[in-house]
Amino acid sequence: MSQPIVVIAEHAEGHPRPITYELAGFARTLQKEMQSSEITIIVIGEIIDSVAEIIARKTGLSVFAIRVPGLAGYNAEVYKNILSNVLTDWQPSHVCAAHSTQGMDFAPGLAVRLGAACITGVEAIVKQDEKICFRRAVSGGKIMADVFTDSPMVLLTILPGSFAPDPANVAAPGPVKHRMMESAPKQSFSRGIIRKSMDVSAVTEAEVIVAAGRGIGEKEHLDLIYRLASLFPKSAVGGSRIVCDQGWLDYAHQIGVTGCTVAPNLYIACGISGAIQHVSGMRGSGFVISINKDSKAAIFNVSDVCIIEDLTTFIPILIETHENRCAVSE
Repeated sequence: MSQPIVVIAEHAEGHPRPITYELAGFARTLQKEMQSSEITIIVIGEIIDSVAEIIARKTGLSVFAIRVPGLAGYNAEVYKNILSNVLTDWQPSHVCAAHSTQGMDFAPGLAVRLGAACITGVEAIVKQDEKICFRRAVSGGKIMADVFTDSPMVLLTILPGSFAPDPANVAAPGPVKHRMMESAPKQSFSRGIIRKSMDVSAVTEAEVIVAAGRGIGEKEHLDLIYRLASLFPKSAVGGSRIVCDQGWLDYAHQIGVTGCTVAPNLYIACGISGAIQHVSGMRGSGFVISINKDSKAAIFNVSDVCIIEDLTTFIPILIETHENRCAVSE
C-alpha cells in the first residue's frame, strides 16, 4: 500500500484560510504523479468541528480533526508535538504545509523531529528522469532550482498562489474523523492578539498598483510613487515588506506572503528586487512593468516590460512626458 499524502490546514476565527484549498489542489496534483492512494487533511485546534466540516465539504477529501483543549490559537510548539506523534505512526510520503508565517514557523522543526527532508517555497512539480522534483526559487528569485530527495518522507511548504485551489464542487463531502490530544506548551505561550484596524481594500481592489521596494532609496522618493499612481484611475500604492517594516508605508499597503495578495490589471514595480515572498502576492497581475537599475533583478523574470534605469531619473521623465501630451491634446 502506498504512503498517504498529508495536508496541514490553516484556519483562523472558525474559518479555513484560502491557502488550505491551494494545498489540497497541490496534494491532488502530487497524488496523480505519485499514484498515492490517499490524501488526508489535518486540522488542529480547540474548536475545530465546523472548520473540519467546511473543508471536508468543499474538498471531498478525508479530514482528521485533532481537538487540543486550551489551544485557542496557533502555537508552533503544540503543532510540532501533535504532528510528530501522529505522523510518526502514519509515515506519509509527503507532508504539505503553507509557505506562510505559520508554516515556516513549524515546518523545519517538524521535519527534524520526523527525520524528514524539508523543501520550502515550492512553486511547481516537475518530472526529471522519472523522478518527481519540486521547483523553488533560490538566490533571491534569480534562479529556479528543481529539487529532488530520496528521503522516504519529505515536508513541503507550498508558496501561496502557485497552485489552483481544489475544486469547490465535489460529489460528496469527505469523511471527518475526530480525535482529542493534549499538549500544553512549555516554552511559548500566546498572550492574545492585538489587531490593528486597517483598510486594505484600496490595494486589493485597485486596477492599477504602483509598488515601492527598498530600491527607491529613501522615504522621500515615495512622492514619485504617489505621483506616478495618480496618473491612473482606480490606482493605489503598494509596497514590499521592508518598506513597510521601515515605516515608510502602513502595513495595509504591504503586498506578499505576509501582506495582501493582489491581481490588478497593471502592476508597476519600482525598486523591487523580486524576492519570491513579494512575487507570490502579485503573480496574478495582468501586466507587469518593472523599473530597477539592477539588470539582474529577479523581478524581471515575472515582468512583461523591464526598464533598467534609476527610478528617480525615469519616473520624472515619464510624468513630464505624460503631462506634456495632455497639454497638447487640450
